[in-house]
Amino acid sequence: MEYSKIISVTGLPGLYELLSSKGDGAIVRSLEDNSSRFVSSRVHNFSHLESIEIFTVRENVNLADVLKAMQQSGTALPNGKDNNAVKAYFEKVYPDMDFERVYTSDMKKMVKWLEILEKNNIEIKAPEPAAEEESIEEPVQEEAPAKKTKAKATPAKEETIEEAEPPKKKAPAKKKATPEEEAPKKKAAPKKSADTEAPKKKAPAKKKAKE
Repeated sequence: MEYSKIISVTGLPGLYELLSSKGDGAIVRSLEDNSSRFVSSRVHNFSHLESIEIFTVRENVNLADVLKAMQQSGTALPNGKDNNAVKAYFEKVYPDMDFERVYTSDMKKMVKWLEILEKNNIEIKAPEPAAEEESIEEPVQEEAPAKKTKAKATPAKEETIEEAEPPKKKAPAKKKATPEEEAPKKKAAPKKSADTEAPKKKAPAKKKAKE
């Protein structure tokens, strides 16, 4: 039996093995009497033990860390009906627990759950987030070279585009003006006036005939 399949069900005592899930609930098996039953999700909530966290004076810890500390302490489990004994037990085996936010009822559950798990010889295993992170990072490392290749290919494409572009057409040479077009220019040129013309040489005066 795997620890990852063990769940607690609100409103029902003890622990259960999740056999199958359905849209409106799940089929579970009790770890105390091995009876199977359907539990409606409309009435009850399910919690995997491996997803439960416990408040401490530092960061929250997984339930598996507390259960293992209880196993390794070598201290006998307290009487679940004695609130003071339960609290004194956890103060000894897990002093970092935040006793203001972890209620005595929760501590009693942990004592009961450990008894059930040990009775069924279920190995307590905490989830391994490190393995999940590695599996997520692997595809990223494979994609990195592809991105570099695309980056290198970009300038090559630009060069190809530049080479393929036809040379820019030169502006068409201006046509020589036709005589008709030049005519106005000639008319516009200033004419030499009569005053500016060189004076004509006067003919020598004829000598008067002697009388």
